[in-house]
Amino acid sequence: MKAEKQANRRIRLLLAVFVLVFAATLARAAWLQGVKAASLGRTAERQHRESIPIPAGRGTIFDRTGVQLAIGEQTTTVYADPREVVQPRRIAVAAHQLLGVDANALYPQLLQRQKRFVYIARFADPKDAAKFLEKRFTGVNSYPEEKRAYPQGTVAAQLVGYAGTDNEGLAGLEVQYDKRLSGKPGEQTIVRDPFGRAIDVISSTAEREGADVFTTIDHTIQANAEAVLRRTIAEWGAKGATAVVLDPRTGAVLAMAQAPGFDANRANRVPQALQRNRAVTDTYEPGSTFKLVTIAGALSDGIVTPGTTFRLPYSIPVADRIVHDAEPRGTETMSVATILSHSSNVGAVTIAEKLGAPALADWIKRFGFGKTTGLDFPGESPGQVLPLENWYGSTIGNVPIGQGIAVTPIQMASAYATIANDGVWVQPHLTDRVGVRVLRHVRRHRIITRAADAEL
Repeated sequence: MKAEKQANRRIRLLLAVFVLVFAATLARAAWLQGVKAASLGRTAERQHRESIPIPAGRGTIFDRTGVQLAIGEQTTTVYADPREVVQPRRIAVAAHQLLGVDANALYPQLLQRQKRFVYIARFADPKDAAKFLEKRFTGVNSYPEEKRAYPQGTVAAQLVGYAGTDNEGLAGLEVQYDKRLSGKPGEQTIVRDPFGRAIDVISSTAEREGADVFTTIDHTIQANAEAVLRRTIAEWGAKGATAVVLDPRTGAVLAMAQAPGFDANRANRVPQALQRNRAVTDTYEPGSTFKLVTIAGALSDGIVTPGTTFRLPYSIPVADRIVHDAEPRGTETMSVATILSHSSNVGAVTIAEKLGAPALADWIKRFGFGKTTGLDFPGESPGQVLPLENWYGSTIGNVPIGQGIAVTPIQMASAYATIANDGVWVQPHLTDRVGVRVLRHVRRHRIITRAADAEL
């Protein structure tokens, strides 16, 4: 009898425990559904939903004939979520075998559970990536990504520039027109199953492709100019060389070449100094090529004519310095035309002295020296021109012959193009059209009279 009462007591105690557990479970369920339902729902949604950016294709850069200078190549980027990865070793080995990834470097990254994103292979060949993805590793996904490529290699590398890993322009025309080339990325919201596989697309915003850029460059002229510069450097042992080919009527730059060059596809391995487009960013003393400005000013102001003659010794004193011609000679009578054709330093300075320092300084300014040309290229230098108030006694003896002044190659090319264009300066430019929009009309203005230009 006593044993029977003990058994009943145990049954009642067990029943009470069951009732308490059930009540607690019911209360917990009611609390979760009533109080925490919204926040837990949002957490679950976040765990299964993912917003993926859809990169916009970067626009192509063309030369004037339609040849591609910069394009986007389609690749596949493969990545993993370490929190979902269950076979890190097998993933690392497969990535090494199929994608050429360093397994020893990848494996530890896949074990970092505090991370939600790890690159397995960026810019992988789409075929190789497809073979890897066929293995359906849990926690592994991919997305299409564009990689910038330069089909012409070294041709116009400093001019076109390059885009970085994230397809953002970093130099040259790539950075000058980066905003238009980049377009606008889209976005896609997807739902994944517990294994990380996409099972549904909830929403999608289409991307807007970047605009194409159509340049004035002729890749054939550009390539030939670069070849000539390489041969010239080899022949004369020069450190570098630059050339500008300009259409004087339109201001279109047909070639802007320099040597040594580099392959734009390997720009990240090239020193910054080699990447500069020296025709735009670097200055130099123009020397005798600057005599054209001195003579043009004197002709325009009516100080001389092509037939005006001067009795010129081999050397003349100018303040505290002696100016002499390049080759020894006796005293000669030279016309203005002969002074220019023989590049006489003494003759150019003699004419400059007749023109006067204020007028010469004004002509230097009119030809655009000391300010940028407005070329559509980043980092253009204005050059260095000594203000008239800072001229000293011998300045009139060096500036007229291109000393004591620093110019850029594009400035000098524009000055000579002015003479070739009947005395009218036309703003140089590298691009005719971006997308469907034709760029603004270039600036132009007359610098010297038609009569004076005809005499040069």
